[in-house]
Amino acid sequence: MIRAGYLAIGLLALSAGLSVYAATRAPGPQAAAAATAGRLPLDAPLPTSVPPGVTLAIGDPVTQHVLEHTGWIKDLPFKVKWAEITGGPAVTEAFHAGALDVGSVANIPPIHAIWVGLPVKMIAVRFRADPEAFPSYELAISPKAHVDSLKDLRGKRIAYSPGQVQGEVVQRVLQAQGLSARDVTLVELPSTSADIYVNALSAGLIDVAPLGTAAALKRYLERFGPQGAKALNTGVRDDFVTMYVPESTLKDPGKAAALRVWVQVWARAQAWINQHPDEWARVYYEGDQGLSPQDARYTVEALGRTVVPRDWTEAIAREQASIALMAEATHHAPFDAHRLFDRRFETLPADAFAQAGGGAPSLAAR
Repeated sequence: MIRAGYLAIGLLALSAGLSVYAATRAPGPQAAAAATAGRLPLDAPLPTSVPPGVTLAIGDPVTQHVLEHTGWIKDLPFKVKWAEITGGPAVTEAFHAGALDVGSVANIPPIHAIWVGLPVKMIAVRFRADPEAFPSYELAISPKAHVDSLKDLRGKRIAYSPGQVQGEVVQRVLQAQGLSARDVTLVELPSTSADIYVNALSAGLIDVAPLGTAAALKRYLERFGPQGAKALNTGVRDDFVTMYVPESTLKDPGKAAALRVWVQVWARAQAWINQHPDEWARVYYEGDQGLSPQDARYTVEALGRTVVPRDWTEAIAREQASIALMAEATHHAPFDAHRLFDRRFETLPADAFAQAGGGAPSLAAR
């Protein structure tokens, strides 16, 4: 049995995590002064009128491109400052710095935000219509790893990012195989980009890494498959995506009103993507991400269709299970998942999704 531990990956880890230190900066005096101004209680009804001059800083490049392509952005009753910020660590850092109001991530970063002292709330939730057929991640295997099935993970070096959903995927796979962190070597490596994991795998610095099941995994297998690289289905569910905000944003009446509109526009964009896969592949994955037509179409197909639930009960239960799992894995105190969900927003995205023809507003199939 190999003793568990967290290994540094030299320059790879350094390049992935340099900006994280900025997140430790304390809020400035302006934020403290704002706290004494008129604020909207978190249990008060959402304002229905957006006052003039409201701006939201939003880190959601996908929705941004839908709105710009369709022209819907012109109809927003508030201004948007778009930020090319994605991934839990970067979004949490931007929240700390006061540079972002809204972020789109998987379900683990909001949990991690609570543990680092940043109160946040989820205001929208989405899943995949068929999560078993369209998983978000698979375990990419290094050509040098000699891993043919999940049963071979014991003793292997596995990329691990505890503040991201990739960390939960790893923990759930280990749990399903009757393994613990003591049975493997967890290599702490934030997934700021797919290249971080791909480079570590190809260099033999790690044996296993959770890679998104889109173009990055396809290219990895095309390039290193002849040398023995492979991918394994995790067998765990990983399709929980959320829109979340700092509580301070929700306490601003103008921004709260703008967020009420935003979650509905966001849901309408999800429905549009469902209905226009070929156009979306061309507009975003080819035009913006620079993928080939083949890789763009592959990516859209790999992502599957989105559903937006009207009832968050199951989402809260799933989040509670994630809190329990990651609390034990990271030695943090568990907490009640309800504190993460602002249920004033619960039905708004689902109703907008249904009205836009996105499909029945029901939870993804279990």
